[in-house]
Amino acid sequence: MENKEQAMPEIKKNKEAGSQEETSRALLNILEDVEKERKRVEEEKNKTLAVITHLADGLLVFDKENKLSLINHQAEKFLNIKAEEVMGRSILGLVNLPNFKVLANLLGPEIKGIFRKELTLDKDLIVEVSTEPMMPRGEKLGTLVILHDISREKMVERIKTEFVSLAAHQLRTPLSAIKWTLKMLLDGDLGGITEEQRDFIEKTYQCNERMISLINDLLDITRIEEGRYLYKPAPADFGEMASAVVNYCQEEIARKKIDLDFKKPKIKLPKVSVDAEKIKLVIQNLLENAIKYTPSGGKIAVSLEYDEDKKEIIFSAKDTGVGIPQDQQSRVFTKFFRGANVMRMETEGSGLGLFISKNIIEAHGGKIWFESKEGQGATFHIVLPVGG
Repeated sequence: MENKEQAMPEIKKNKEAGSQEETSRALLNILEDVEKERKRVEEEKNKTLAVITHLADGLLVFDKENKLSLINHQAEKFLNIKAEEVMGRSILGLVNLPNFKVLANLLGPEIKGIFRKELTLDKDLIVEVSTEPMMPRGEKLGTLVILHDISREKMVERIKTEFVSLAAHQLRTPLSAIKWTLKMLLDGDLGGITEEQRDFIEKTYQCNERMISLINDLLDITRIEEGRYLYKPAPADFGEMASAVVNYCQEEIARKKIDLDFKKPKIKLPKVSVDAEKIKLVIQNLLENAIKYTPSGGKIAVSLEYDEDKKEIIFSAKDTGVGIPQDQQSRVFTKFFRGANVMRMETEGSGLGLFISKNIIEAHGGKIWFESKEGQGATFHIVLPVGG
């Protein structure tokens, strides 16, 4: 009994020692796991920073207080700054830096949402700016700003534009000479011609006219892309311009036996400040497209309205033509676009009219858009601000 009592403290002591050893091992395992996780997180962080550092795009990260918390090497290079000069500064504080001013002014004090906005940082450096809110769990932690260098693309685009401009100018002179020579033949200034000869010459004259029209469209595009497609606004009556275009197209409308409904507003429209010739060109493009792509016996509805609340004039042209395929509608206002269904019809057209029209309307501070279903026609709308 005495031996048993003497052994009890020893057993208890051994149990406590074992428990401490197990606790120590558990703590050691936890510490090892924590250290492994720390190293793993550190490695991931270093990998991420390495990727960010060597990206071809410039990256800037602003925290939720709009203070700069990260900038990669490419962004430093684009903006000609050092990270230590700007880190931790708010967007308002960056406005005062000469090399950062243009970007800071574009972003605004609250860093607004931007998608592929062109920004010229230097005469040989043009970037596309995009912003993206960082919201991993639904809470905004900051904003990512991406600077994508498009200088080379813009240079190639400029070279192409210059080539098109040069080629168009060189072609216009001989085409004009051909036009007037053919006109003299048709008018009998160079002697009499037979009916068969007249038929051939008239067809040649019309082909030449289409070539001249294409050249003029190409020249308009080069002016648009070079920023030289300026308009001279003057007060004009939109109703009169629309009526003039409709009257001009009456012969082709009658030839195709198209039913035209022209709805004018009951009240007199206020005058709008526009370049009348260019706006008439837009109306003509829309109406001629409606006529061209509407089969004989179809219908075209042209309407003109005035929104007194918004102080806007609204012009619409609706047809019962072939329509625009759904998968191609995003390209309608791009250069040289012609729908696949239109190409099968073998109709004439350069695919430049809507691109030019969009630029004209937007230059006047207006909007142009459309609704369409293939086989069910299309409706194009123009909105112009009054007094804009």
